Amino acid sequence: MDLGIKGKRAVICASSKGLGFGCAQALAAAGCDLVMNARGQEALEAAAEKIRSEHGVSVEAVAADITTDSGRADVLSVVGSADILVNNAGGPPPGMWHDWDRDDFIAALDANMLSPIAMIKALVPGMMERGWGRVVNITSQSVKAPIPQLGLSNAARTGLTGYVAGTSRQVAGSGVTINNLLPGIHATDRAQALDGPVAEREGITLEEARARRSATIPVGRYGTLEEFGSVCAFLCSQHAGFMVGQNILLDGGATNATI
Repeated sequence: MDLGIKGKRAVICASSKGLGFGCAQALAAAGCDLVMNARGQEALEAAAEKIRSEHGVSVEAVAADITTDSGRADVLSVVGSADILVNNAGGPPPGMWHDWDRDDFIAALDANMLSPIAMIKALVPGMMERGWGRVVNITSQSVKAPIPQLGLSNAARTGLTGYVAGTSRQVAGSGVTINNLLPGIHATDRAQALDGPVAEREGITLEEARARRSATIPVGRYGTLEEFGSVCAFLCSQHAGFMVGQNILLDGGATNATI
């Protein structure tokens, strides 16, 4: 399928690896020029060069912490204007409800709610002026079904979801769509960070911990970066102009819900 976005300029946050990198690869394959961001310079440059060599698109790499004012300023100074924005940031650490204090919640809100909102406010006005734009926020399946040990993520990402629900409908008439992608467990470093403590606590290997978690997913496996990136690219395409304010689960059927 021709996604109709060849030549569009896309900004993908936290894209040196994991789900962000999967999105960057898929958008590059569709012909988009990219601005990629991540905190680690070396990993980011390697990811950018891989995409340049495989897809022949322009890729600008900006090493910065997107969750800080200065980091966003660095990224936006390179971006200028953009047609596509993919918001992404690593999730806060897991724990128990009594582990977190106010500073922990503020950090989670900054990373997973307020930073995406700041990027939306910076780039969507230009999209509206040009009459076309796409925003995809990578959130979590926990927005649909909260995960007990991820209370910080549950709170911050649900807050972003509420903001998008209203904002997306206010900007849709200008040709800009905003939607959310809700990943379940994918084969990323984040999955390993969650599986590691389980393996240690249960006295089992990491492979056994993954097998146990895979058994709880109806498809019987973790998702791939390619699958995730392909759905992201579709939401950014010309074919998704009638999708507004939606929360798209990509979890292998793990969330048992009718709506």
